[in-house]
Amino acid sequence: MSIDFLKKCPLFAGLKDEDLKVVRAIATLRKVGKREILFSEGEEAKGFYVILSGKVKLYKISPDGKEQILHVVSAPDSFAEAALFLERTYPAFAEPLSDSQLLFIPRRDFIQLIEKNPRLSVNMIVSLSHYLRRFASLIEELSLKEVSSRIAKYLLDLSMKLSKEGKNPKEVELDLSKTQLALKLGTISETLSRTLAKMKIKGIIDVRKNRILILNREALEELSSGLKI
Repeated sequence: MSIDFLKKCPLFAGLKDEDLKVVRAIATLRKVGKREILFSEGEEAKGFYVILSGKVKLYKISPDGKEQILHVVSAPDSFAEAALFLERTYPAFAEPLSDSQLLFIPRRDFIQLIEKNPRLSVNMIVSLSHYLRRFASLIEELSLKEVSSRIAKYLLDLSMKLSKEGKNPKEVELDLSKTQLALKLGTISETLSRTLAKMKIKGIIDVRKNRILILNREALEELSSGLKI
């Protein structure tokens, strides 16, 4: 694997080529199949992952068996870094949503690298800060916002990502199945479908299988802020 891919990963941004070569040297390529559990909550954290291709969902399971998706990670991002520094156990489950290629970076070797590289230390702090902000936002959405507001924010986030990539921000392709999306948004598939149908009737969006056309962005933003549909 070329170090060019590592340069795309936010965690390794700004590192010199010689440092990236060290990262590549300690990393192991892993090919995993869809629904193959990478690690379970409470399992010893022996390292973290960088996604080369595919998608991985991070989730928790409640005592009554209900699944809550915390985050869906895709290339070129990394995940499970936080576990290296906290209780040294993974705080959630990780499962690929598709056949994926991952880089596994072992804990001990990576910590030694951080101790020698201030730039990498700063990147790690930034990465952990992003996760903290994301989970704080997730708690707020699940506890304070209606399902319609959660859906609206999800669509706006995808739209913003498309805009940054220079693509059409009005045509959003869902990155999850409706079942998985419902789990991520803390609801059930039937409620998700009904809410999307209401938004379509109101002329806010149009639904075309796994694609959503944003027809009224202002109304979508109002929904995201808490206005009821």
